[in-house]
Amino acid sequence: MKLNVHDIDAEVKDLIYSEPTEQLNAEIVHGGVQDFEFTDKAQVHLQYHRTGDDLVFLGRIAGKVIGHCARCLEPYPFDLAADCSLIVVPKPDVSEEAELADEDLNLSFYQGDEIDLSPLIREQLILALPTKPLCSEDCQGLCPQCGINRNQQSCDCSDQGGDPRLAVLRNLKVPR
Repeated sequence: MKLNVHDIDAEVKDLIYSEPTEQLNAEIVHGGVQDFEFTDKAQVHLQYHRTGDDLVFLGRIAGKVIGHCARCLEPYPFDLAADCSLIVVPKPDVSEEAELADEDLNLSFYQGDEIDLSPLIREQLILALPTKPLCSEDCQGLCPQCGINRNQQSCDCSDQGGDPRLAVLRNLKVPR
């Protein structure tokens, strides 16, 4: 979604649109993470306005995602929804040697007469994804010996194995 910078004024306006997720899915996989896949376009609801040269975007983004559980490796669907707050400022003319100040790290920059919201929305969607995908909090995962999904069936494998380097610690008695 592209907006003309000169059409944004101090009056708050609403923007509702669907953001394609094909490029987002490609960026997720290219980044080495294959835990998530967006199944449909993301829904974007924003209110935006200008404050001086700064452009302010506030709203909510939502999408349908297929996650792959980190414990049992099974795919599971979930709805992703997150509030977003973006401040986009004119790109400063700085040399390559200049450093960003701490307050600049939370800002996005625009240059020219047009601002493309798509990269900013994709970034917000990626940041809203869970750090560790789990199909449920009580997921039992896979058996480390035989590999069956413990959520679907049980096995007779022993959990006594563990790391052989720590076997000495199992024989220690804790004083009470």
